[in-house]
Amino acid sequence: MSGLAHLMWDDGVTAYDFGDGHPMDPVRLDLTRKLVAGLGVDAALKVVAAPPAGESTLRLVHREDYIAAVKAASADPEHADQRYGLGTVDDWAFAGMHEVSALIAGQSVAAAEALWRGDTAHAVNFTGGLHHAMPAAASGFCVYNDAALAVARLLELGAERVAYVDTDVHHGDGVEAAFWSDPRVLTISVHEHPRTLFPNSGWPQETGAEDAEGTAANLPLPAGTGDAGWLRAFHAIVPELLAGFDPQFLVTQHGTDTHFEDPLAHLAVSLDAQRAMQSACHDLAHTYAGGRWLALGGGGYAVADVVPRSWTHLTAIAAHRPVEPLAAVPEAWRQQVYAATRQQAPYRMTDGRWPVRWQPWEEGYDPADRIDQAIIATRKSVFPLRGLLP
Repeated sequence: MSGLAHLMWDDGVTAYDFGDGHPMDPVRLDLTRKLVAGLGVDAALKVVAAPPAGESTLRLVHREDYIAAVKAASADPEHADQRYGLGTVDDWAFAGMHEVSALIAGQSVAAAEALWRGDTAHAVNFTGGLHHAMPAAASGFCVYNDAALAVARLLELGAERVAYVDTDVHHGDGVEAAFWSDPRVLTISVHEHPRTLFPNSGWPQETGAEDAEGTAANLPLPAGTGDAGWLRAFHAIVPELLAGFDPQFLVTQHGTDTHFEDPLAHLAVSLDAQRAMQSACHDLAHTYAGGRWLALGGGGYAVADVVPRSWTHLTAIAAHRPVEPLAAVPEAWRQQVYAATRQQAPYRMTDGRWPVRWQPWEEGYDPADRIDQAIIATRKSVFPLRGLLP
Protein backbone atom coordinates (compact mmCIF):
# COMPACT_ATOMS: atom_id res chain seq x y z
CA MET A 1 0.00 0.00 0.00
CA SER A 2 1.15 3.48 -0.79
CA GLY A 3 -0.07 7.04 -0.84
CA LEU A 4 -1.55 9.47 1.62
CA ALA A 5 -4.63 8.70 3.66
CA HIS A 6 -7.77 9.55 1.72
CA LEU A 7 -10.32 12.03 3.00
CA MET A 8 -13.52 11.54 1.06
CA TRP A 9 -15.22 14.89 0.53
CA ASP A 10 -17.57 16.55 -1.92
CA ASP A 11 -19.23 19.86 -1.03
CA GLY A 12 -22.49 18.35 -2.23
CA VAL A 13 -22.77 16.17 0.89
CA THR A 14 -23.98 19.18 2.87
CA ALA A 15 -27.27 18.89 0.96
CA TYR A 16 -28.10 15.93 3.25
CA ASP A 17 -30.52 18.21 5.03
CA PHE A 18 -33.80 17.10 6.59
CA GLY A 19 -34.75 20.71 7.20
CA ASP A 20 -34.90 23.33 9.93
CA GLY A 21 -35.36 21.86 13.38
CA HIS A 22 -34.08 18.40 12.54
CA PRO A 23 -31.17 17.25 14.74
CA MET A 24 -29.10 16.09 11.76
CA ASP A 25 -27.88 19.56 10.83
CA PRO A 26 -25.45 19.44 7.87
CA VAL A 27 -23.53 22.40 9.30
CA ARG A 28 -21.65 19.81 11.36
CA LEU A 29 -20.12 18.43 8.15
CA ASP A 30 -19.12 21.82 6.79
CA LEU A 31 -17.60 22.92 10.10
CA THR A 32 -15.62 19.68 10.37
CA ARG A 33 -14.21 20.12 6.89
CA LYS A 34 -13.23 23.70 7.69
CA LEU A 35 -11.53 22.68 10.94
CA VAL A 36 -9.55 19.93 9.20
CA ALA A 37 -8.28 22.56 6.78
CA GLY A 38 -7.76 25.21 9.46
CA LEU A 39 -5.48 22.94 11.47
CA GLY A 40 -3.41 22.06 8.40
CA VAL A 41 -4.34 18.38 8.37
CA ASP A 42 -5.00 18.63 4.62
CA ALA A 43 -1.25 18.64 4.00
CA ALA A 44 -1.05 14.99 5.09
CA LEU A 45 -4.14 13.87 3.16
CA LYS A 46 -5.37 13.23 -0.33
CA VAL A 47 -8.83 14.79 -0.59
CA VAL A 48 -10.97 12.71 -2.95
CA ALA A 49 -14.45 13.41 -4.32
CA ALA A 50 -16.12 10.22 -5.54
CA PRO A 51 -19.26 9.96 -7.70
CA PRO A 52 -22.60 8.92 -6.23
CA ALA A 53 -23.22 5.21 -5.77
CA GLY A 54 -25.12 3.84 -8.74
CA GLU A 55 -28.23 1.73 -8.47
CA SER A 56 -26.37 -1.55 -8.96
CA THR A 57 -24.11 -0.63 -6.05
CA LEU A 58 -27.02 0.40 -3.83
CA ARG A 59 -28.64 -2.98 -4.55
CA LEU A 60 -25.71 -4.70 -2.81
CA VAL A 61 -27.61 -3.87 0.39
CA HIS A 62 -30.92 -2.20 -0.47
CA ARG A 63 -33.99 -3.66 -2.17
CA GLU A 64 -34.92 -2.37 -5.59
CA ASP A 65 -38.39 -1.28 -4.47
CA TYR A 66 -36.90 0.73 -1.61
CA ILE A 67 -34.50 2.55 -3.94
CA ALA A 68 -37.46 3.35 -6.18
CA ALA A 69 -39.36 4.71 -3.16
CA VAL A 70 -36.42 6.93 -2.18
CA LYS A 71 -36.22 8.28 -5.72
CA ALA A 72 -39.95 8.99 -5.72
CA ALA A 73 -39.78 10.78 -2.35
CA SER A 74 -36.79 12.73 -3.57
CA ALA A 75 -38.79 14.03 -6.51
CA ASP A 76 -42.03 14.55 -4.55
CA PRO A 77 -41.33 14.82 -0.80
CA GLU A 78 -44.94 15.55 0.14
CA HIS A 79 -46.00 12.10 -1.04
CA ALA A 80 -43.19 10.02 0.50
CA ASP A 81 -44.16 6.41 1.15
CA GLN A 82 -44.05 5.95 4.91
CA ARG A 83 -44.13 2.17 4.50
CA TYR A 84 -40.43 2.56 3.66
CA GLY A 85 -39.68 4.81 6.64
CA LEU A 86 -39.73 7.93 4.45
CA GLY A 87 -41.51 11.10 5.49
CA THR A 88 -41.63 9.90 9.10
CA VAL A 89 -40.84 11.70 12.35
CA ASP A 90 -37.14 10.78 12.09
CA ASP A 91 -36.61 10.64 8.35
CA TRP A 92 -38.27 13.65 6.82
CA ALA A 93 -38.44 13.52 3.05
CA PHE A 94 -36.69 16.32 1.16
CA ALA A 95 -35.99 17.25 -2.43
CA GLY A 96 -32.81 15.64 -3.74
CA MET A 97 -32.74 13.07 -0.94
CA HIS A 98 -31.81 10.18 -3.24
CA GLU A 99 -29.03 12.08 -4.98
CA VAL A 100 -27.23 13.28 -1.84
CA SER A 101 -27.73 9.97 -0.01
CA ALA A 102 -26.18 8.17 -2.98
CA LEU A 103 -23.35 10.72 -2.98
CA ILE A 104 -22.51 10.00 0.66
CA ALA A 105 -22.69 6.27 -0.03
CA GLY A 106 -20.43 6.73 -3.02
CA GLN A 107 -17.73 8.25 -0.83
CA SER A 108 -17.66 5.20 1.45
CA VAL A 109 -17.77 2.71 -1.41
CA ALA A 110 -14.96 4.50 -3.24
CA ALA A 111 -12.92 4.54 -0.04
CA ALA A 112 -13.35 0.78 0.28
CA GLU A 113 -12.27 0.33 -3.33
CA ALA A 114 -9.15 2.43 -2.72
CA LEU A 115 -8.24 0.20 0.23
CA TRP A 116 -8.79 -2.91 -1.89
CA ARG A 117 -6.55 -1.60 -4.66
CA GLY A 118 -3.87 -0.60 -2.18
CA ASP A 119 -4.01 3.06 -3.17
CA THR A 120 -3.97 3.94 0.53
CA ALA A 121 -3.94 2.21 3.89
CA HIS A 122 -6.44 4.52 5.57
CA ALA A 123 -9.53 6.34 4.36
CA VAL A 124 -12.00 8.58 6.18
CA ASN A 125 -15.55 9.52 5.28
CA PHE A 126 -16.90 11.45 8.25
CA THR A 127 -20.02 12.28 6.23
CA GLY A 128 -20.93 8.58 6.31
CA GLY A 129 -21.58 6.05 9.03
CA LEU A 130 -25.36 6.09 8.38
CA HIS A 131 -25.69 2.75 10.12
CA HIS A 132 -29.45 2.51 10.79
CA ALA A 133 -30.71 2.30 7.20
CA MET A 134 -32.22 -1.11 6.49
CA PRO A 135 -32.42 -3.00 3.19
CA ALA A 136 -35.99 -1.79 2.67
CA ALA A 137 -36.42 1.17 5.02
CA ALA A 138 -34.95 4.47 6.14
CA SER A 139 -34.37 4.63 9.87
CA GLY A 140 -32.78 6.85 12.47
CA PHE A 141 -31.87 9.74 10.10
CA CYS A 142 -30.28 7.25 7.65
CA VAL A 143 -31.47 6.72 4.07
CA TYR A 144 -28.75 4.57 2.46
CA ASN A 145 -26.45 2.51 4.64
CA ASP A 146 -23.03 3.58 3.34
CA ALA A 147 -21.21 1.53 6.01
CA ALA A 148 -22.90 -1.70 4.93
CA LEU A 149 -22.41 -0.79 1.27
CA ALA A 150 -18.66 -0.32 1.80
CA VAL A 151 -18.42 -3.73 3.47
CA ALA A 152 -20.54 -5.33 0.75
CA ARG A 153 -18.33 -3.83 -1.94
CA LEU A 154 -15.22 -5.30 -0.29
CA LEU A 155 -16.93 -8.71 -0.27
CA GLU A 156 -17.90 -8.31 -3.92
CA LEU A 157 -14.28 -7.53 -4.78
CA GLY A 158 -13.14 -10.74 -3.09
CA ALA A 159 -12.53 -9.97 0.58
CA GLU A 160 -13.01 -13.03 2.76
CA ARG A 161 -13.13 -11.41 6.21
CA VAL A 162 -14.22 -7.86 7.04
CA ALA A 163 -14.67 -6.56 10.58
CA TYR A 164 -17.02 -3.69 11.39
CA VAL A 165 -16.75 -1.93 14.77
CA ASP A 166 -19.43 0.60 15.73
CA THR A 167 -18.75 3.07 18.58
CA ASP A 168 -21.83 5.26 18.07
CA VAL A 169 -24.08 5.64 21.12
CA HIS A 170 -26.82 3.85 19.14
CA HIS A 171 -26.73 0.20 18.18
CA GLY A 172 -25.39 -0.36 14.66
CA ASP A 173 -28.51 -2.29 13.76
CA GLY A 174 -28.60 -1.71 10.01
CA VAL A 175 -25.08 -3.01 9.39
CA GLU A 176 -25.69 -5.96 11.70
CA ALA A 177 -28.92 -6.80 9.86
CA ALA A 178 -27.21 -6.63 6.46
CA PHE A 179 -24.67 -9.30 7.46
CA TRP A 180 -26.63 -11.24 10.08
CA SER A 181 -26.26 -14.46 8.10
CA ASP A 182 -22.84 -13.81 6.55
CA PRO A 183 -19.89 -15.45 8.35
CA ARG A 184 -17.46 -13.33 6.32
CA VAL A 185 -18.39 -10.23 8.33
CA LEU A 186 -17.87 -9.67 12.05
CA THR A 187 -19.98 -6.81 13.41
CA ILE A 188 -19.25 -5.38 16.87
CA SER A 189 -21.36 -2.62 18.41
CA VAL A 190 -20.63 -0.79 21.68
CA HIS A 191 -23.65 1.34 22.53
CA GLU A 192 -26.06 2.61 25.16
CA HIS A 193 -28.39 -0.04 26.54
CA PRO A 194 -31.48 -0.71 24.39
CA ARG A 195 -33.78 -0.17 27.39
CA THR A 196 -32.96 3.53 27.33
CA LEU A 197 -32.21 4.39 23.70
CA PHE A 198 -33.25 3.95 20.07
CA PRO A 199 -33.27 1.56 18.24
CA ASN A 200 -33.95 -0.60 21.32
CA SER A 201 -31.86 -3.46 19.99
CA GLY A 202 -28.32 -4.72 20.40
CA TRP A 203 -28.65 -7.11 23.32
CA PRO A 204 -25.70 -9.37 24.24
CA GLN A 205 -27.69 -12.43 23.13
CA GLU A 206 -27.88 -11.14 19.53
CA THR A 207 -24.94 -13.08 18.06
CA GLY A 208 -25.83 -13.80 14.43
CA ALA A 209 -27.91 -16.28 12.46
CA GLU A 210 -27.59 -20.01 12.95
CA ASP A 211 -25.13 -20.36 10.07
CA ALA A 212 -23.11 -17.35 11.28
CA GLU A 213 -23.27 -17.59 15.06
CA GLY A 214 -20.67 -15.49 16.79
CA THR A 215 -20.27 -12.99 13.95
CA ALA A 216 -22.39 -10.35 15.73
CA ALA A 217 -21.28 -8.97 19.09
CA ASN A 218 -23.21 -6.39 21.09
CA LEU A 219 -22.08 -4.58 24.22
CA PRO A 220 -24.89 -2.42 25.67
CA LEU A 221 -23.71 -0.04 28.38
CA PRO A 222 -25.76 1.59 31.12
CA ALA A 223 -26.82 5.21 30.78
CA GLY A 224 -24.30 7.49 32.42
CA THR A 225 -21.24 5.46 31.41
CA GLY A 226 -18.23 7.77 31.29
CA ASP A 227 -14.73 7.75 29.87
CA ALA A 228 -13.09 5.07 31.98
CA GLY A 229 -15.98 2.62 31.71
CA TRP A 230 -16.46 3.18 27.98
CA LEU A 231 -12.81 2.54 27.16
CA ARG A 232 -12.61 -0.41 29.57
CA ALA A 233 -15.63 -2.01 27.88
CA PHE A 234 -14.28 -1.50 24.38
CA HIS A 235 -10.89 -2.99 25.20
CA ALA A 236 -12.47 -5.90 27.07
CA ILE A 237 -14.31 -7.05 23.94
CA VAL A 238 -12.97 -5.73 20.66
CA PRO A 239 -9.27 -6.69 20.49
CA GLU A 240 -9.84 -10.35 21.38
CA LEU A 241 -12.65 -10.71 18.86
CA LEU A 242 -10.57 -9.11 16.12
CA ALA A 243 -7.58 -11.30 16.96
CA GLY A 244 -9.71 -14.42 16.61
CA PHE A 245 -11.44 -13.29 13.43
CA ASP A 246 -8.26 -12.18 11.61
CA PRO A 247 -9.92 -9.55 9.38
CA GLN A 248 -8.41 -8.36 6.12
CA PHE A 249 -10.13 -4.97 6.47
CA LEU A 250 -11.40 -2.96 9.43
CA VAL A 251 -14.34 -0.58 9.03
CA THR A 252 -15.16 1.58 12.05
CA GLN A 253 -18.00 3.97 12.81
CA HIS A 254 -17.36 6.96 15.10
CA GLY A 255 -20.61 8.66 15.97
CA THR A 256 -19.90 11.44 18.46
CA ASP A 257 -23.24 11.11 20.24
CA THR A 258 -21.59 9.27 23.12
CA HIS A 259 -20.50 12.74 24.32
CA PHE A 260 -21.89 14.15 27.54
CA GLU A 261 -23.18 17.24 25.68
CA ASP A 262 -25.13 15.29 23.07
CA PRO A 263 -28.84 16.12 23.33
CA LEU A 264 -30.19 12.77 22.10
CA ALA A 265 -28.48 10.19 24.34
CA HIS A 266 -27.33 9.48 27.87
CA LEU A 267 -23.67 8.45 27.97
CA ALA A 268 -21.11 10.77 29.57
CA VAL A 269 -18.05 10.40 27.34
CA SER A 270 -15.63 13.25 26.65
CA LEU A 271 -13.97 14.35 23.45
CA ASP A 272 -10.69 13.10 24.91
CA ALA A 273 -12.04 9.58 25.35
CA GLN A 274 -13.37 9.68 21.79
CA ARG A 275 -9.90 10.60 20.59
CA ALA A 276 -8.45 7.70 22.60
CA MET A 277 -10.99 5.34 21.02
CA GLN A 278 -10.15 6.58 17.53
CA SER A 279 -6.47 6.02 18.17
CA ALA A 280 -7.21 2.54 19.48
CA CYS A 281 -9.12 1.69 16.29
CA HIS A 282 -6.18 2.91 14.23
CA ASP A 283 -3.82 0.68 16.22
CA LEU A 284 -6.17 -2.29 15.90
CA ALA A 285 -6.25 -1.87 12.13
CA HIS A 286 -2.48 -2.12 12.03
CA THR A 287 -2.39 -5.03 14.45
CA TYR A 288 -5.15 -7.18 12.99
CA ALA A 289 -6.06 -5.94 9.49
CA GLY A 290 -2.76 -5.16 7.81
CA GLY A 291 -3.40 -1.45 8.36
CA ARG A 292 -6.44 -1.41 6.04
CA TRP A 293 -8.81 0.96 7.80
CA LEU A 294 -11.94 2.78 6.71
CA ALA A 295 -13.15 5.23 9.36
CA LEU A 296 -16.66 6.67 9.13
CA GLY A 297 -18.62 9.34 10.96
CA GLY A 298 -22.14 8.71 12.23
CA GLY A 299 -24.42 10.36 14.75
CA GLY A 300 -23.60 13.45 16.76
CA TYR A 301 -25.86 16.41 17.45
CA ALA A 302 -23.70 18.84 19.40
CA VAL A 303 -22.93 20.25 15.98
CA ALA A 304 -20.53 23.06 16.85
CA ASP A 305 -18.81 22.09 20.09
CA VAL A 306 -18.28 18.35 19.67
CA VAL A 307 -18.71 16.93 16.17
CA PRO A 308 -16.12 19.02 14.28
CA ARG A 309 -13.40 18.56 16.89
CA SER A 310 -13.97 14.82 17.27
CA TRP A 311 -13.97 14.07 13.55
CA THR A 312 -10.99 16.34 12.98
CA HIS A 313 -9.11 14.23 15.52
CA LEU A 314 -10.25 11.11 13.65
CA THR A 315 -9.09 12.48 10.31
CA ALA A 316 -5.74 13.57 11.72
CA ILE A 317 -5.13 10.17 13.31
CA ALA A 318 -5.82 8.48 9.98
CA ALA A 319 -3.41 10.91 8.30
CA HIS A 320 -0.68 10.00 10.82
CA ARG A 321 -0.64 13.63 11.87
CA PRO A 322 -2.57 13.56 15.16
CA VAL A 323 -3.65 16.87 16.64
CA GLU A 324 -2.51 17.39 20.21
CA PRO A 325 -5.44 17.70 22.61
CA LEU A 326 -4.13 20.99 23.99
CA ALA A 327 -3.81 22.49 20.51
CA ALA A 328 -5.67 25.76 20.08
CA VAL A 329 -8.65 25.92 17.77
CA PRO A 330 -7.97 28.47 14.99
CA GLU A 331 -9.61 31.82 15.69
CA ALA A 332 -10.77 32.04 12.09
CA TRP A 333 -12.66 28.77 12.56
CA ARG A 334 -14.26 30.05 15.75
CA GLN A 335 -15.57 32.99 13.77
CA GLN A 336 -16.93 30.64 11.12
CA VAL A 337 -18.75 28.68 13.82
CA TYR A 338 -20.37 31.81 15.19
CA ALA A 339 -21.38 33.01 11.74
CA ALA A 340 -22.99 29.66 10.93
CA THR A 341 -24.61 28.79 14.27
CA ARG A 342 -24.50 31.85 16.55
CA GLN A 343 -22.79 29.55 19.05
CA GLN A 344 -19.47 30.18 20.77
CA ALA A 345 -16.91 27.64 19.65
CA PRO A 346 -14.44 25.96 22.03
CA TYR A 347 -10.90 27.28 22.32
CA ARG A 348 -8.96 23.99 22.38
CA MET A 349 -9.10 20.50 20.93
CA THR A 350 -9.77 18.95 24.35
CA ASP A 351 -12.43 18.76 27.02
CA GLY A 352 -9.67 18.96 29.60
CA ARG A 353 -9.67 15.23 30.41
CA TRP A 354 -6.49 14.20 28.59
CA PRO A 355 -4.92 11.76 29.19
CA VAL A 356 -7.90 9.52 29.92
CA ARG A 357 -7.33 6.90 32.61
CA TRP A 358 -9.04 3.51 32.52
CA GLN A 359 -8.46 0.06 34.01
CA PRO A 360 -7.87 -2.86 31.63
CA TRP A 361 -10.16 -5.87 31.92
CA GLU A 362 -7.20 -8.06 32.83
CA GLU A 363 -6.77 -6.17 36.09
CA GLY A 364 -9.95 -7.59 37.60
CA TYR A 365 -13.68 -8.09 37.29
CA ASP A 366 -16.01 -6.44 39.81
CA PRO A 367 -19.30 -8.39 39.85
CA ALA A 368 -21.05 -5.43 41.53
CA ASP A 369 -20.07 -2.95 38.81
CA ARG A 370 -22.77 -2.40 36.17
CA ILE A 371 -20.26 -1.88 33.38
CA ASP A 372 -18.40 -5.06 34.28
CA GLN A 373 -21.74 -6.86 34.36
CA ALA A 374 -22.40 -5.66 30.81
CA ILE A 375 -18.94 -6.75 29.69
CA ILE A 376 -19.25 -10.24 31.12
CA ALA A 377 -22.72 -10.68 29.61
CA THR A 378 -21.32 -9.97 26.16
CA ARG A 379 -18.25 -12.14 26.67
CA LYS A 380 -20.39 -15.06 27.84
CA SER A 381 -22.75 -14.68 24.90
CA VAL A 382 -20.30 -14.41 22.02
CA PHE A 383 -16.81 -15.48 23.09
CA PRO A 384 -17.50 -19.25 23.29
CA LEU A 385 -19.01 -19.10 19.79
CA ARG A 386 -15.66 -17.78 18.58
CA GLY A 387 -13.65 -20.38 20.51
CA LEU A 388 -12.60 -17.86 23.16
CA LEU A 389 -12.80 -18.06 26.93
CA PRO A 390 -15.35 -15.66 28.43
